[in-house]
Amino acid sequence: MSITIESALPLLAVFDVPRSIAFYRDALGFEVANTSKPFTDAKDDYGWVILRLNRVELMLNNMYEDNIRPSEPDQARVAAHADTIIYFACRDVDGAYATLSAHGIAASQPKVAYYGMKQTYVTDPDGYKLCFQWPAGSN
Repeated sequence: MSITIESALPLLAVFDVPRSIAFYRDALGFEVANTSKPFTDAKDDYGWVILRLNRVELMLNNMYEDNIRPSEPDQARVAAHADTIIYFACRDVDGAYATLSAHGIAASQPKVAYYGMKQTYVTDPDGYKLCFQWPAGSN
């Protein structure tokens, strides 16, 4: 017997929730779907948020309790973020690349991987890698 799973909601620990919301919302097009109570009246000053774009959801959580954090991220704590890659099914990889570039986000030139997926990669503000991909030659 298998477990029935309806969806998955990855949680990313982030250094600065407002900065991450701005990246995912303003550059990638996600909407804020749910939040914790704000810490202050400052824009997007939450400790936790769920973002949604179409049927894709991501959860961001402040990596420091009560929004009390050092002035710079602890590099030892975030070193493994580069090992995390979130793959998004994206029919228009070239369009994603153009949109990312227009927002000043460094994205890799779209190319086809040896296994047949056309891909472009970016790194979010916390060092997590994102890949926008689609089978080459299909719509």
